[in-house]
Amino acid sequence: MIEMKISGIVLDPQSRSPIIVLRDMDDRRALLIWIGNVEANAIMLILERIKLLRPITHDLINNIFQAINITLQHVLINDMQESTFFAQLHLKTDNGKYIIDSRPSDAIALALRSNAPIFVSEQVMATSSIPINPNQDEEETQKFKRFIENLKPSDFKIEDSDAPK
Repeated sequence: MIEMKISGIVLDPQSRSPIIVLRDMDDRRALLIWIGNVEANAIMLILERIKLLRPITHDLINNIFQAINITLQHVLINDMQESTFFAQLHLKTDNGKYIIDSRPSDAIALALRSNAPIFVSEQVMATSSIPINPNQDEEETQKFKRFIENLKPSDFKIEDSDAPK
């Protein structure tokens, strides 16, 4: 699992649909998830620290969690099929732990309200993320190649006390 942070919400220039932009903690890869307008609004309210007089749905769910002692441990964007992302809420209660299926946008909206971390599976990142700084990746690849090329057998010298007997 790779921990992510919210970079922001942007609009798709063609469809005008909102896209939530998640970045890994090293700012190396991003994941773009198209979401609905209602969910984008729910996320933006938290990002902009706007307080409403009445709770919206995600606030209500978070209030219920608090009232009956449910902790949202984290959310996990765990799959992508046919251009649709899938997520899970990982909950902890006095009676045990539960995993509940969710849309990523709802999971993110709830995570923001409960200060829970957002994770993306390695598989989803491998197939769906985009590099943020490809030049940095290439530079690190070249450094690693130079390191490997300069390795000598003597770099792996085994001390007599470490040798098998």
